[in-house]
Amino acid sequence: MQASLPSTMTEICISTPGKADVLIPREAEVPLPKPGEVLIRVQAAGVNRPDVLQREGSYPIPPGANPVPGLEVAGTVAALGEGVTTHAIGEDVCALTNGGGYAEYAAVPAGQVLPLPKGVSMVEAAAIPETFFTVWANLFQLGHARRGEVALIHGGTSGIGTTALMLCREFGIRAFATAGGREKCEAIRELGGEAINYRQDSFVEVVLANTEGRGADVILDIMGASYFADNLATLARDGRLLLIGFLGGGIAAHVNLQTIMAKRAIVTGSAMRPRSSQEKAAIAASLREQVWPVLAQGRCLPLIHATYPLARAADAHREMESSQHIGKIVLTV
Repeated sequence: MQASLPSTMTEICISTPGKADVLIPREAEVPLPKPGEVLIRVQAAGVNRPDVLQREGSYPIPPGANPVPGLEVAGTVAALGEGVTTHAIGEDVCALTNGGGYAEYAAVPAGQVLPLPKGVSMVEAAAIPETFFTVWANLFQLGHARRGEVALIHGGTSGIGTTALMLCREFGIRAFATAGGREKCEAIRELGGEAINYRQDSFVEVVLANTEGRGADVILDIMGASYFADNLATLARDGRLLLIGFLGGGIAAHVNLQTIMAKRAIVTGSAMRPRSSQEKAAIAASLREQVWPVLAQGRCLPLIHATYPLARAADAHREMESSQHIGKIVLTV
């Protein structure tokens, strides 16, 4: 089932691994949804750090995934693949894609497609799936963060960081967050977090000093190796360290395993893109139940730092690489 579709569309390809100017608009065929898929006419697409890493050639895509960058979109349902009964032509939706978001049309497994929360704009909706799926799956499902606990969020003004801070505030979790600079630390405070300027202070010392030496129950980390030892030092007993990035390196040397044993610490992590469609659909269902009502009430809406037209995807990547943004960068179609 489908509406009238054009035969071609514009998409942004990675001509060769490299700097932002390798992102090139090109004409491509409009994809047809396979059984179990929804075709979305994209109105906005989120820009995320994995897109940058993929463009650089340092984030290999899973087998069978769409090589066009873009992990989240918002738009309207344009066609339904065989067997899809959960969505309707013309419905406003947002979705976690398996690649292909930087385009005028994107085909997505139906389980990864969610209705727009009431009152949420297309630009806001396009900034939700990748970060909310990631934070929910890691901090709340894998990390079991719960009311009354203490969290430490690294990169507090990134898309991931701002999402984590808002959800911590919503669900009664005290949150510390790191950032570099006064403006970013103020943004963290406005989101209900306790800011730590990592350029001036040790996050280990700040968290321990403000929790009577107990530390953080759960840490959401985008840095990896460079923060690993200090993260362990910051963890409370029975604490959980959740690794979701490796901006500070992927190999941690000279790790004191006694610290892990003494604290009964759990060190784990995950990436969203390699998960199966069934796993992603389960996360989507949990978000729809637990978080979508919050968004519909106007709370925890993503912070939009900037928008760029699809054809200026390279400029959007340059903006992200400057690390000056607070919140999300979105492409409009």
